[in-house]
Amino acid sequence: MLEFFPFKKNIPFMSWGKVTTSISLLTFLFAIWALWDKGLNLGVDFTGGTVMELHTSQPADLQAMRTALEKTGLTEISVQTFGTSQDVLIRLPGKGDGNAAETSNRVMAALKGMSSGIELKRVDFVGPQVGKELYDNGALALLVVAGGIMAYLAIRFEWRFALAGMIANMHDIVIILGVFAFFRWEFTLTVLAGVLAILGYSVNESVVVFDRIRENIRKMRGATIPEIIDDAITRTMSRTIITHGSTQIMVLSMLLFGGEALHNFALALTIGILFGIYSSVLVASPLLLMFGVKREHFIKQVEKKQEAVV
Repeated sequence: MLEFFPFKKNIPFMSWGKVTTSISLLTFLFAIWALWDKGLNLGVDFTGGTVMELHTSQPADLQAMRTALEKTGLTEISVQTFGTSQDVLIRLPGKGDGNAAETSNRVMAALKGMSSGIELKRVDFVGPQVGKELYDNGALALLVVAGGIMAYLAIRFEWRFALAGMIANMHDIVIILGVFAFFRWEFTLTVLAGVLAILGYSVNESVVVFDRIRENIRKMRGATIPEIIDDAITRTMSRTIITHGSTQIMVLSMLLFGGEALHNFALALTIGILFGIYSSVLVASPLLLMFGVKREHFIKQVEKKQEAVV
């Protein structure tokens, strides 16, 4: 295998196993607390409300727009650019105090007062019932994908490997959700799409490392299990740097230059990629040692045939 970043000596990852597992446990518990105490800041996609798409003749002054809308009594308004600095997306949560037409008229009247070069391109209204259905379907999609990955791991690997991979995968997802809950970042359908993408992305790294561990167990007859795992992680480190590095560059470009419409989506991917690497190397692998993986689990014992008595 071609390695752009060759490592001459194995890195002793397993000697740090207890420390990294403890850090992961504390981070996981923190994420659980954030979800329980604060909850997700659900966007209009899930709660219902009005979405307006505007085009301005000059680069939009988002802060001035927010100030003008707040003076009309509209609260919890999301104003962001998408595509270009002249395209603006406004989200207003449904409060049951008027329909979409009345709301859009109030918005346009307020914005026309500050600038005449604003054009309304589109108005969408998401009712509370539709928002609830999207929320339920999104949660169902997350469970189905997680269940499918767990089934795949259970079929592909010995149960100790499968269980370690499942825990590491759920660790990543819970932490992403917990970070969004703690910082009160808006959780929308695009963020959910990012979470689903990370589910598959994270398990891929675990599968690569697990395959190498399983191969080493058969080849490295005189080595201990921690040495085998350290060798597997070190040998795949070049691939990890190249794959995740190139992916992270693309995600960072969306985060920095994609505008507010892609900001939270890129944030979810960034957090997921970083924790995906961490969990595959420093969570899933130490869990194998905790679950008592042995060479005998993979090397079949040859049964001695009894000689026939004449």
